Amino acid sequence: MTADALLPSREERATLWAEAIGQAESYFEGVESLPVAPALNQGELHALLDGFSFDNPGSRLDVLHRFTEELKRHQVHTPHPCYFGLFNPAPAFMGILGESIAATLNPQLAAWSHSPLAVETERRLIEAFAQKFGFSEGSADGCLTSGGAEANLTALLCALAERWPGVLDSGLQGVSARPVFYASAESHQSFLKAARTAGLGRGALRTVPVTDTLQMDCDALRQMIEEDRRLGYEPFLIVGTAGTTGAGIVDSLTAIGDVARANGLWFHVDAAWGGAAVLVPELRTALEGIEKADSITFDPHKLLSMPMGAGMFLTRHRKILNKIFSVSTAYMPKEGEGLAVVDPYIHSLQWSRRFIGLKLFLTLTTTGWSGYAEILRHQSEMADFLRERLEKSGWSVVNRTRLPVVCFTPSDEEWDIATHQCAADAVVQSGSAWISTIILRGEKPALRACITNYRTERQHIDTLLANLSKVRHDLSLRKRLDHKQLRARVRHHTRVPELPNASEFGRW
Repeated sequence: MTADALLPSREERATLWAEAIGQAESYFEGVESLPVAPALNQGELHALLDGFSFDNPGSRLDVLHRFTEELKRHQVHTPHPCYFGLFNPAPAFMGILGESIAATLNPQLAAWSHSPLAVETERRLIEAFAQKFGFSEGSADGCLTSGGAEANLTALLCALAERWPGVLDSGLQGVSARPVFYASAESHQSFLKAARTAGLGRGALRTVPVTDTLQMDCDALRQMIEEDRRLGYEPFLIVGTAGTTGAGIVDSLTAIGDVARANGLWFHVDAAWGGAAVLVPELRTALEGIEKADSITFDPHKLLSMPMGAGMFLTRHRKILNKIFSVSTAYMPKEGEGLAVVDPYIHSLQWSRRFIGLKLFLTLTTTGWSGYAEILRHQSEMADFLRERLEKSGWSVVNRTRLPVVCFTPSDEEWDIATHQCAADAVVQSGSAWISTIILRGEKPALRACITNYRTERQHIDTLLANLSKVRHDLSLRKRLDHKQLRARVRHHTRVPELPNASEFGRW
C-alpha cells in the first residue's frame, strides 16, 4: 500500500478540508432548524451502512459527504439549544479546534519525552483546577481521564491501596477483611461498575438512603458504618456527590467529610457535573466542604462544554497515583529519566492516549475563568427562568438545587411513571425538544430538564413550555376519553335486561 492511500494529495486534502469545514459551518448555523431527535429505525440504519463497502472503497469526498449528512439525520442533536437532556453539551469551538489539532499532530502522551509540551500542559491544567477546588498547591496531583467513570474507578483504587497497601501485590485475596464502601441512593452507577471491575463485587457497595431533600442521610451513613463493622466488614471509602445525575443535588459534603475523617475513611467527591460551580462565586458555596476531599472527579466535557471525552481525577495525596500505576518496562522511552518528570503511563490507568487536555487548554486560555463564570451564570439563570415558568404554568418543581437541572410534575394531578414517560416521549417525538424522566428516591416519578447548552435562551425554554402544555392537554383529553369509554363499557356489561310490557304478560 502506497502512502497516498492514507494521505491524499495536497489538492485533494484541500477539497476534503473544505467539505469538512462546510459541513461543520452548516451544522453550527443550522442545528436549531433540525429535529432534536431522530425517528428510530434500526433496519434503515443497516440498509444505510450497506451502502458503504470495505471491499470496494468509495471516493473520499463521497464517503465523507454522505456519511456526515446521514450522521446529522441519525443522532440526538445534543448541541441543539432545545436539548434539555443529560449532561451532554454543545462543544466549545476552541475545543473542536483542539480535537482537530490533537488528531493531526497525534502526540503520544504515554512517555513525557515523546510530547513534553503536551504532558506539561496537562500538568498545568491539573494544578489550576486543583487550586480552584481548594487543594493546596504543594500536595495536589491528578490526571486527565476519558471521563467520570475512569476517574471514579481511579478513586476506588486509591482508597483500596491507601487502606490495604498489600492489595497492589497480593490482590483482594490478600485482604482478610471484607471491604465495603458507601454512596447515596442518588449516586452514579459508575461506582457499581467500579466495584465489579476492581473485583469487589456488587455487595461491596452500600447504598445509603437519602433525605427528603435527596441528599445522603448522614445519620443513616453513621449507623451503616457501625453495623457493618459489627458484622465483620471493613469500610474504606465514602462517596459524596456534587450534582447528582437525576436531580442535580449536592450532598452535604462537610458533614460527609466529617464522618469519613472520624472513621478513618477515604472521602471522594463525584463532582463530574456540578464541580463547575467552583468557578462561579455565587455558586461556589453550594460545594462547601469539597476542599476537604481526598479525591475529586470532574468532567470538563459536561458544564465546561468540551467535546467528548474529557474527564479529570484530582487528589490531595501526591504520591498515590504513582504508587498504584507505576510499572517498569524495557521498551518505553528513556530520554526523560534524568529529569524530574513523571511519565503519564505510570501515573494513570491509561497507557497510550491522546492529548485530552488540549481542547480544554485552548478554550480556557481564550475564555478565561471569568468567561466561564459568565457562561455558567447564564445557564443557571436559564434554569431559574424555567422553574419560574413551570410554576406559573401549573407544574410543581420537585427538586431543590442551585444547579441548572429541573425536575417537575403536574401540580393539580398525580401522574405515574408511565404517564410521565408518555409525556417525555411525546415531547421528543415532536422534534422540538428533548427531555427525560427520572424516579427520585426510588418512588417519585418526574420529568427532567437540564440546561446543558450555553446557547439556550428564553425563547428555547418557551418552546419547551409550549410543547409541554400541548402534551399535557392531549394526555388530559385522552384520559377523559378513556374514562368515558370505560364507563360506557361498564354500563353495557351491567345493564339490567328489559322486562316485557304489560300486553305481553297476558300471553304468559
